[in-house]
Amino acid sequence: MDSPTSPTQNPSSLHAGLIISTLLSFPYSSPISIASSFDQELEKALAYASDDASVQACLVDRTLQLASLLLESTRRSFRKRATAHNSSSWFLPPELTIKVFSMVDTKSLMQAAACCTMFNKCAMDPFSYAHIDMTKCTNEVHNEDLCNLTHRAGKELRSLKLGSLGRSRYPSWNHPFVDAPFLSELFYDPDFFGSGLKSLRLYNIWTNMRFSLSVCTSFNMFSVCSNLTDLRIVGLTLPPMDLFKILAEKCRLIEHLCIENYHLPSKASPLIRCNIDIVKGSHLIEFVTNSPNLTSLRLIHFPLNDEVAHILAQSSCTLKYLNLSRSPTISGRFLRDLGNSCKESPLKTLIMRNCLKLQEKEVLEFCNSLIKGNFKSIRYIDVSNNRGLVSDDGKRSYKPKFPLEKLKEERLDVTLVADFPSPCSVKHYPVCHEEDDEELREIEMMEAGSSSLDDDSSSSDDDSEEDLG
Repeated sequence: MDSPTSPTQNPSSLHAGLIISTLLSFPYSSPISIASSFDQELEKALAYASDDASVQACLVDRTLQLASLLLESTRRSFRKRATAHNSSSWFLPPELTIKVFSMVDTKSLMQAAACCTMFNKCAMDPFSYAHIDMTKCTNEVHNEDLCNLTHRAGKELRSLKLGSLGRSRYPSWNHPFVDAPFLSELFYDPDFFGSGLKSLRLYNIWTNMRFSLSVCTSFNMFSVCSNLTDLRIVGLTLPPMDLFKILAEKCRLIEHLCIENYHLPSKASPLIRCNIDIVKGSHLIEFVTNSPNLTSLRLIHFPLNDEVAHILAQSSCTLKYLNLSRSPTISGRFLRDLGNSCKESPLKTLIMRNCLKLQEKEVLEFCNSLIKGNFKSIRYIDVSNNRGLVSDDGKRSYKPKFPLEKLKEERLDVTLVADFPSPCSVKHYPVCHEEDDEELREIEMMEAGSSSLDDDSSSSDDDSEEDLG
């Protein structure tokens, strides 16, 4: 046994240990009694110390320091015991805990990491950040926070969700958690492994950016994400033709693409509201035609003309789902050609809800073509419209006479949805389809309150175009 004076047993340490041991073995009594004893002993110590106020102040500070050290030591011991308990009682091994953490949103992951040391250790594993979801963060997310998260993920990063699912009616009122210029800097950061990213979803990040070169150049960041299979951008203020050029060149593995243009006021710049014809939509057509894995395409509120819509519907060898809802320009003329020409097309679902200029006669011709047996791959069509269809006399038709019964008899495998509320009805038909996921449905619900305002603003444009026939 070491002697009392050996280096391993410092006399002052032994004395301190004895005092602390005596304190910890203090007999149990009421907190009030213990507090009273502490008060009395402290007052005695101050009385014996000195009449000098500075000496007494030093004694008080020393007492506070010792009490703080005891408190911190107790907390460390508590955390160690909690970690040991969690490790023995938690039913999942660390590798499965990390797997679970990789499946929750980032806010929940941060909350779990603060629970105990064991969870914190698991939460520090790069695989826990394979799927970063910042859309549920209620407070503002600083740029450095996002950088830290992507750096933690490193090469394990597989999906990234940023922005806010909700937005105001006017783009200038939106305050996105992160902006497009910062995203460009992030994606070009040498510590950002964009090549491993499979899914990227950006919500209302571009809504407060005016039409400028900065918007177009910000699309270049997608060039570092060559292995994307799922891309969703909600809330653009212009048709992203430059984006399609980048996607056609760099992102040829995309399977699901969803892009939604923000509702634009009637006095928006002609550069933004221009129709997309074959020339202006050449990059879009190139992307759809040359993407070997593309199965789902959602272009919401895109000012496409019918010729481009026809090419998109029949040019891809893999496209099964096409959603062109809210298009302010499509008349439906391409539907007639589609029924006659798409004999080998794999397209199964066509959604065209709330297309402002969709004509009743074109939908009728399409129905007749289906009855004749054309377009054999199609299974589901939706042409519902809050404002009805355009009739031959240029008025809005809310009760079109489609041969639905005949269609059911001849094509049992085809479902045609054509719902049109009366002008005085408050019912509105969303653009989401049953195949759309929860996020798109949530966006649709958030916008439902302003949908009537959108109709009012768009009706002012159409009053001068009431003769559409």
